[in-house]
Amino acid sequence: MRRNNLTFKGGVRLNGNRELSRDKSIEVVQDPKFVYIPLHQHVGAPCKALVKVGDNVKVGQKIGDSEASLTAPVHASVSGVVKGIEKRYTPDGYNVECVVIESDGLNETHESVKPRKDVENLSGEEIVNIIREAGIVGMGGAAFPTHSKMTTSKDGNIDTIILNGAECEPFLTCDFRVMLERSEQVISGLELLMKYFGLNSGYIGIEDDKLEAIEKLESVSKSTGKEINVVALKSKFPQGDSYRIVNSVTGRIVPKGGRCKDVNTMVSNVGTAVAITEAVYEGKPLYERIITVSGNGIKEPKNLLVKIGTTIEDIIAYCGGFNGKPGKIIAGGPMTGHTQFTLDTPITKGTTGIIVFTEAETKPEKVYPCIKCGKCIEVCPVNLQPNLISGFSLKGKFENTEKLNAEACIGCGACTYICPSKRPLTESIAHAKREINANRKSS
Repeated sequence: MRRNNLTFKGGVRLNGNRELSRDKSIEVVQDPKFVYIPLHQHVGAPCKALVKVGDNVKVGQKIGDSEASLTAPVHASVSGVVKGIEKRYTPDGYNVECVVIESDGLNETHESVKPRKDVENLSGEEIVNIIREAGIVGMGGAAFPTHSKMTTSKDGNIDTIILNGAECEPFLTCDFRVMLERSEQVISGLELLMKYFGLNSGYIGIEDDKLEAIEKLESVSKSTGKEINVVALKSKFPQGDSYRIVNSVTGRIVPKGGRCKDVNTMVSNVGTAVAITEAVYEGKPLYERIITVSGNGIKEPKNLLVKIGTTIEDIIAYCGGFNGKPGKIIAGGPMTGHTQFTLDTPITKGTTGIIVFTEAETKPEKVYPCIKCGKCIEVCPVNLQPNLISGFSLKGKFENTEKLNAEACIGCGACTYICPSKRPLTESIAHAKREINANRKSS
């Protein structure tokens, strides 16, 4: 198959602004005085606390779990004393219970965290159980429990596994640094997924503006003796969306309302692959992750390894503080991330970055009437008519938005970005989706 310039229909070319942090190697952030570890930081059921106030905990100790099939346990990211269980907002805006731990500064590891020597002899079931107990979720932002994706994909006759290294969001470079600095672990994670599904080959899809990562992973993969194909994807947004990367790499189209498994494919993030390697080989749960801190509103953009539960305030302080007065702080990428209203918010497993914009960059722009240029239709990756859906939504005609398939919108923001009239297309379509769901529940 062709191995470069792979792409999908639609999408937009963006100014990546990655030069701010692209060359910044991953730094390890010192443990904060307090961490606030959410008991619900994944798709599925929230966890129940397994600890109480006054308990001493160690790094990697399981502190929350659930009996639900779709969930992921959470673990202590520092050693110290449980000071409380309180509600706090997470980066995606949910108000959830958090285990508050005061660090003792010792960073003492729990006895359960220890390397395995028999990895080659592990069965597929043992591998997926290890991943479940490690609390691994999709680290590209979706935070879907990885063990559940693996087990439910088993009935899809998976013949293709793709590691997602596209990282198409502007400013973010954490996956790029992972692919450069932890390439062996990326490959090992892919091999473990291949073993689980009984496959001899796999793919790693990387945007073609990350040539260093492509070359590094190509070099490492050659020594494995396995058929690992590193393919170059055309740099455009939203190339990193799982359905888009499946289409780009394989040519397959995930059906409306379907999943990747419906076209015999499973997609996992490169950071998730590293977490899988650490869990299986080192016995390490997912209690820390790599994020990008960037934007013109931050003094020292960086790529950081941070403990889950560290607050945005502590992270910004580590990066030298704000560069002037911030206009907007976003958790995740600027296209699909969430604007923050407090610095007390803790980092979760799904937090890919913290982007700080200046006041000048966030001044509201004047909105003009739609000029019927059709650009939003051209760039929509799911072939919608954003201008019409938005127009009906703004008029409260949600039955019309339903007929125009508003629910298929993936919220990528490409239509809003390209609109010369600065129409609130993505926001109004998201509102229509909420109204459609609310009307269904009430009927």
